[in-house]
Amino acid sequence: MEFETHEDAYLFYKDYAKSVGFGTAKLSSRRSRASKEFIDAKFSCIRYGSKQQSDDAINPRASPKIGCKASMHVKRRPDGKWYVYSFVKEHNHDLLPEQAHYFRSHRNTELVKSNDSRLRRKKNTPLTDCKHLSAYHDLDFIDGYMRNQHDKGRRLVLDTGDAEILLEFLMRMQEENPKFFFAVDFSEDHLLRNVFWVDAKGIEDYKSFSDVVSFETSYFVSKYKVPLVLFVGVNHHVQPVLLGCGLLADDTVYTYVWLMQSWLVAMGGQKPKVMLTDQNNAIKAAIAAVLPETRHCYCLWHVLDQLPRNLDYWSMWQDTFMKKLFKCIYRSWSEEEFDRRWLKLIDKFHLRDVPWMRSLYEERKFWAPTFMRGITFAGLSMRCRSESVNSLFDRYVHPETSLKEFLEGYGLMLEDRYEEEAKADFDAWHEAPELKSPSPFEKQMLLVYSHEIFRRFQLEVLGAAACHLTKESEEGTTYSVKDFDDEQKYLVDWDEFKSDIYCSCRSFEYKGYLCRHAIVVLQMSGVFTIPINYVLQRWTNAARNRHQISRNLELVQSNIRRFNDLCRRAIILGEEGSLSQESYDIAMFAMKEAFKQCAVTINTIKHPARCEEAAIQAGDPVQEENQYGSTSTQIGPEPNIHAGNVPWQAETRREKRSSLNNTSKKAKVH
Repeated sequence: MEFETHEDAYLFYKDYAKSVGFGTAKLSSRRSRASKEFIDAKFSCIRYGSKQQSDDAINPRASPKIGCKASMHVKRRPDGKWYVYSFVKEHNHDLLPEQAHYFRSHRNTELVKSNDSRLRRKKNTPLTDCKHLSAYHDLDFIDGYMRNQHDKGRRLVLDTGDAEILLEFLMRMQEENPKFFFAVDFSEDHLLRNVFWVDAKGIEDYKSFSDVVSFETSYFVSKYKVPLVLFVGVNHHVQPVLLGCGLLADDTVYTYVWLMQSWLVAMGGQKPKVMLTDQNNAIKAAIAAVLPETRHCYCLWHVLDQLPRNLDYWSMWQDTFMKKLFKCIYRSWSEEEFDRRWLKLIDKFHLRDVPWMRSLYEERKFWAPTFMRGITFAGLSMRCRSESVNSLFDRYVHPETSLKEFLEGYGLMLEDRYEEEAKADFDAWHEAPELKSPSPFEKQMLLVYSHEIFRRFQLEVLGAAACHLTKESEEGTTYSVKDFDDEQKYLVDWDEFKSDIYCSCRSFEYKGYLCRHAIVVLQMSGVFTIPINYVLQRWTNAARNRHQISRNLELVQSNIRRFNDLCRRAIILGEEGSLSQESYDIAMFAMKEAFKQCAVTINTIKHPARCEEAAIQAGDPVQEENQYGSTSTQIGPEPNIHAGNVPWQAETRREKRSSLNNTSKKAKVH
């Protein structure tokens, strides 16, 4: 093997080392005394040699050297070509191919390879241009943000023994469930720096509720003893769901990029539509780099909460200023109207020269509702975001909570969340909310929405009685709606041809269901059903369904009725089947056979011609399946389902066992 220069030889050795999993160093080189050109060079594993240190060193530095002999020695021939003089392959330590990009020698701080047309940038590349950053582990730039030579000492601040407790926790969780995901980031000095994990249910929840994710840093920013950050979503019962946890060493772009990349890997590369965060430049840079297609929005409540600390003389004109500011934020129908009111506001209160107000205006598309038409926040856009997130851990985390206490509380928190969701699912299965009006909208959504969302939507339906509308335009597409409940006027834009409706109260954007103002406009326009594009699947009882809900809501209601009935019967079957191993085997056999028959039936409905042809060629296997499966339907009598809180308590335990014995006998006969 030959090389043009000794640098080419070193690049080859670096590529080899990265693929195998070790860091490299230039051990030595030698020049010719006559020509002054390089004639000899030796490259080695970063753990080559032994540590040399003075006995009187005050702050001894950690060294990776442990006597490894792996190296490559190259020499220059008279013709100028370089060849491998010696090569030692064996190492005396473990190799880390998956973590090779963490070695300093494999983090490129100069240029990305010149033949890579996707990203050719120098160290001063603007962050907004780095759209493929998440695909490159060796990019160690973004000037002023990413990790550099000056932050070698950054590490996760833990008490003695906490690192072992944390790693044992992660390993135990993964042993209990292989789908548990975690990632660990070490510094160049092999110190624990950042940790991320998410449990299997969080990964599964994300598949159904990935539209809006809140990234919560309040525990971290508030200097809690546990430097905790959270990825949080909300399920169809409006309950917070935990989509990941992180423990961070610092508040830098490198740290947030690493965290976002780890989270994205755990979620199978599926990016959220919207991510809500506090106003933070490092987080903003990381999301732009890792999630460029995600709409990044600031929590408006957090933005407003910063007003007192950023504006002088706040107390002198607080009430007047807030009234004008709220009008600008919440009552601006168009972007032009927002800009006009904002400029008038800062002139009135002499705020043009305040840097924070200037930056707030420059970033208005991140937080001002006027610029977020068409974005849905699933109820996480304002104070409810903070309350929803804090409700997860506030019972288990306070400023002085130790890591050990937190990890113990983590398990309890998960159990509480599972129980709350299971209870809400059970309530949805065995009882329906009561109608409070003859409204067709209320009847339409009764079995479609989850209980909690239906109750909230129900309030909007009832509130429509307190609204009065007038036409704003001759074309009849824009209406002014007077809401006597809050003494406000709202503009509603209704396009009947496109079934598109928009209200200036932005309830649909904030909450994900139509407001009373939109409902009264639909009603007065002769439309008595909610347009399907305003029924979000994430709020329905079919939220976890793998398939999109049908555009025919009557069909949706029929599907949900059947689904609810099957769920009720499945619960009873589970109670019966768990009484003994024999009853368990019978129940499992019945479910497997039922699943086969359902699959055949659905396939027949979707592809009738194909199934008929297959039946003719194979001697009608579909009919054989049905004949065979019919015996499984005689396993036991149909359970008696009541509308009580616990339907399976309709029979006594003795009656159940008697029924089970009869069932077993029937199964044996067949």
